[in-house]
Amino acid sequence: MIHIAEPSLGPEELKNVVQAVQSGWISSQGEFIPQFERKFARYCGVQHGVATSNGTTALHLALEALGIGKGDEVIVPALTFIATANAVTYCGAEPVLVDSHPSYWCLDPDLIEASITKRTRAIIPVHLYGHPCDMEAISAIAARHRLYVIEDAAEAHGAGLRGRKVGSFGHVNCFSFYGNPIIPTGEGGMCLTGDQDLAQRMRILRDHGASPGRRYWHDVVGYNYRMTNLQAAVGCAQVDRLDGLIRQRRLVSGWYDAALRHVAESGVIRLPPRMPWAESVCWLYSILIEDTFGINRDNIIGELAGQGIETRPFFYPLHVMPPHFRDPSGFPVAAELSRKGLSLPSGANITEEAAARIAGCLTALRRQRN
Repeated sequence: MIHIAEPSLGPEELKNVVQAVQSGWISSQGEFIPQFERKFARYCGVQHGVATSNGTTALHLALEALGIGKGDEVIVPALTFIATANAVTYCGAEPVLVDSHPSYWCLDPDLIEASITKRTRAIIPVHLYGHPCDMEAISAIAARHRLYVIEDAAEAHGAGLRGRKVGSFGHVNCFSFYGNPIIPTGEGGMCLTGDQDLAQRMRILRDHGASPGRRYWHDVVGYNYRMTNLQAAVGCAQVDRLDGLIRQRRLVSGWYDAALRHVAESGVIRLPPRMPWAESVCWLYSILIEDTFGINRDNIIGELAGQGIETRPFFYPLHVMPPHFRDPSGFPVAAELSRKGLSLPSGANITEEAAARIAGCLTALRRQRN
């Protein structure tokens, strides 16, 4: 079975975990947590890192620390994993959905201002499947309207645009370290910020609202959103290997590009976006199956699974799911992407032979339908 993504773990990760176990600090204290925060923040070009229990709690923590609450509105893309919008709802605020850009699939900056009202407080751009949003355009809009920007970079560790890493543009920038991102720690997340006071506020909220100078005293209602030392031990080793992991994913993406180019030229599929201003990390190699040729995306998923190849459909757009239902006609690009989108196995462990085999299966399916 060729899996969609597998963690790349080696001797350094094992060494760190053993060291954490031997130290006795396996829960939410220990040397690896602040070390991981510093290393990852420095890698992204940001001053402060606040490790969390997962990517969703990172988003919630960021929103709470920025004071987003009941009656507020937060702009989110219509096409993203549901956690982006759910975190807004946790705060009592309203997610306002904006359609995707047709060329690179992320939040479309040209549609944002039409959705801004007097209640709008923040924008959460999502770097979908490893390709960056146009953060310069989004940041300019936010500045004009005095809005917070919270980057959801859960799928884009190490991605960049115009020489700057994602995770360095927003007031707070959130990452996930679940089992299949480029940096996996099993579970875990992190908030990055350049604001020292904001970082301190998030640290307090992360730890039950506990006062930093008075044990068992709580000035505010907080949360248990702490990362464990064991997870951070894995994360420290992963940050040291991150550039190599990204290079390998880009290599895998290049193999797919070469093997599938003739299929794309025939109009059967569309290859992943490659905007000239963006540096995608190719978290997943995501393509569109053009249904005008009588090829059903869901059938292809089943046929590839029968040949031992695990794939993933794109996310359902938020506007079709009960918690965030909106007028289905209002987000045509997100709906089309969701209907056509297919992600192929993309982990750093994918070999050139495996990529060729997967591409060959797609080519054979096309021929069967011609």
